[in-house]
Amino acid sequence: MNTSDIADILELTAKLMELHETNPFKVKAVSNAAYKLSKTRINLEGKSLEELEQIEGIGKGIAAKIHEILNNGTTQELEELREKTPDGVIEVMGIKGLGPKKVRQLWQELGIESIGELLYACNENRLVDLKGFGTKTQESIKQSIEFTLKNANKFHYAAIEPYVEQILELLNKNNNGCRIAVSGDYRRKCEVIDKLVFIHTSANLNYQDDATKLSPVPVEFIATSENDFEKTLFETTASKEHLEIISYTNSNLRDEKEIYQSLGLSYLEPELRENIPQIIDAAKKNAIPTLITDKDLKGILHNHSTYSDGMHSLEEMAVYCKELGYEYLGICDHSQSAFYANGLKPDVIEKQHKEIEKLNKALAPFKIFKGIESDILNDGNLDYEKDVLSSFDFIVASVHSNLKMNEEKANHRLIKAIENPFTTILGHPTGRLLLARNGYPIDHKKIIDACAANGVIIELNAHPYRLDIDWRWIPYCLEKGVKISINPDAHQKEGYADMKYGVNVARKGMLTKENCFNALSLQEIETYFNIRKSKV
Repeated sequence: MNTSDIADILELTAKLMELHETNPFKVKAVSNAAYKLSKTRINLEGKSLEELEQIEGIGKGIAAKIHEILNNGTTQELEELREKTPDGVIEVMGIKGLGPKKVRQLWQELGIESIGELLYACNENRLVDLKGFGTKTQESIKQSIEFTLKNANKFHYAAIEPYVEQILELLNKNNNGCRIAVSGDYRRKCEVIDKLVFIHTSANLNYQDDATKLSPVPVEFIATSENDFEKTLFETTASKEHLEIISYTNSNLRDEKEIYQSLGLSYLEPELRENIPQIIDAAKKNAIPTLITDKDLKGILHNHSTYSDGMHSLEEMAVYCKELGYEYLGICDHSQSAFYANGLKPDVIEKQHKEIEKLNKALAPFKIFKGIESDILNDGNLDYEKDVLSSFDFIVASVHSNLKMNEEKANHRLIKAIENPFTTILGHPTGRLLLARNGYPIDHKKIIDACAANGVIIELNAHPYRLDIDWRWIPYCLEKGVKISINPDAHQKEGYADMKYGVNVARKGMLTKENCFNALSLQEIETYFNIRKSKV
């Protein structure tokens, strides 16, 4: 049971406690612990009760719950709460926009005990006259239900990855001499996976049923001959739209590179085999660049520490970053308006900057840059006054509050922040959470054009739940000369591993190291920051 699983159990416990009107102080303690753990990948496996109690932000009571979960997979408290709660009511609590108090109201006043009943109630306008709801809330709930149903049985690429590794290990171990490869959306490194495709050269693939049982999504096995293996891999990797746009018909050729060559196109890496006109045009002109790789990245920007809502200290984050071979770290704890994330007040910023200066002397030539993830306020201004903003080396400007904006409002808010001379990087531009929340609507071209006009870099947030900016807009960024910064938004050391998911989708957008901001060396990026600050 990993940290994410434990966080989910604690979060459910807190929601059920609130649903049944338990002491609000106890609810808050459990909820805060769930939030803290959800931001981390700290390994809790095998830890004793005493070790759990030493983790910052985890008190004795919560440590005891975690210890019980590690040993039993649940807690007695949670099971007792489950017993007095219909399963459907628990499912309703998963609908975005519905907190436990509203769910209790729907349950007690309207007798709603399932998502289906809730959707029916919305269609019947039964929520309109319910205290605290109304027409807008009803419509919002209806949209959330439809979103949830649409994304059922879909998983983030990162969540599917370990299952693919297990399946390949199982099949390769028990099918000697058989060629096996994963294909389809997974091979193209799509952000969301709803099916796995494996091709193989066995007439009778052993352990096929066991492999299917391992996967949380449907699995298709396609048998092919040894001679047609690459051809089949090509045909099952590309999206249907890609095959149509390149006018592919059944080929006698058996090599992927030869197939593209026969169509008058440069070879396209699996990640590029989508329906993106700019990529096809580049392939026709033999102008596909060398795509970015993990090794091209020189530093990691946009990270959090215990100064705000991170799990590891500034020193721990920096030392581990250096150990991974990077040249620099950008620390970007939350700004003061993000009170829920322990955003930094000016006096805390001063304290952090002194620690950075001390660590930079000790860790040289490795360098920590003084950054902040400044909230873009509702009016488009950045958090803090100018004298505080000027103390940072760089600023990631992000929206975290008042997300329910129409396109006009979102565009105005973002563009005003982009035009602020202190803004260096626009963080996760749409605020989306894949499979959980649509981003607020923006005119991507207007936002990218504004970044181009103001020399602002756009973040590709590498967290597998975000991957925002969407890779489909990277070609337009490159066309306009806007650099992309692949940032993990790491809230603990292990979060640095998310960089690879950012690289995966950056490659889908044809990003190169020349157009990636944090592929710059320490000296180059330091010079960039200094020049930009001098112009403020």
